[in-house]
Amino acid sequence: MQERKPAEDARPQSVDKTEIGAELARLAADDDIVTPGIGARLRNYFLTGLVVVGPVTITIYIAWYFINVVDAWVKPYIPKLYNPESYVPFAIPGLGLVFAIIGLTMIGALAANLIGRSLITAGEVMLGRMPIVRNLYRAVKQIFESVVNATGPEQPFQKVAVMEFPSKGIWSLVIITGKAAPQIAGVRPDDELISVFMPTHFVPPSGFLVFVPRSTVTPIDMTFEEAAKIILSAGLVSQQTQSRLRDLVARKASKAAPADQTGRAA
Repeated sequence: MQERKPAEDARPQSVDKTEIGAELARLAADDDIVTPGIGARLRNYFLTGLVVVGPVTITIYIAWYFINVVDAWVKPYIPKLYNPESYVPFAIPGLGLVFAIIGLTMIGALAANLIGRSLITAGEVMLGRMPIVRNLYRAVKQIFESVVNATGPEQPFQKVAVMEFPSKGIWSLVIITGKAAPQIAGVRPDDELISVFMPTHFVPPSGFLVFVPRSTVTPIDMTFEEAAKIILSAGLVSQQTQSRLRDLVARKASKAAPADQTGRAA
């Protein structure tokens, strides 16, 4: 009887180790997958619905508002002969926008010809003789030309940089818009002043336009769209945040896959 005790004692120990390992694995799995309560589930469902519906609703509302504004401006000038609403008993949304795009395209094609350029030059000469109107026309024209030229990838408006602002050691996202005007650059000719725009959080059109030395601005490898997302979200939306969300979704999917396979096997 004493000779068999070591064999009998060794067997329960091996079984205990196996059971302990399985229990630890189960506890680890339970720690990773925490089943939320009914309140947490309802909150997650509400937030998920808000994330799904919110951007779509706001985008549709802004697009619909823009279409209505353009239609209200353009539709009164469309001749009845070419207006489809004269032949149908209902309004056609977006009709004014379509005619506006066609009209602007035709004006651009006309301006590219010699006759069109002559007419535009004559009109600019006539506006240039008006004391107040000429200043307004030149300013508005420069703004539109700057916006159109800034759409190209080679333009400096697409350069995102960081700058120490508003004090030393505090870095802010800025957009390099170009070189300073000769009158402004002449104040500090040795510093090579450039114009920098610093947008305000939550209010994208507003911001600070400053002229700083080029050495104080550090360009970074970031697109204008990525910088706009970070600014509008006050830093909540960033590349690190997006990567963490993708990892979380992938981890949830990997955990759900073995459960589905176990259910199918059963």
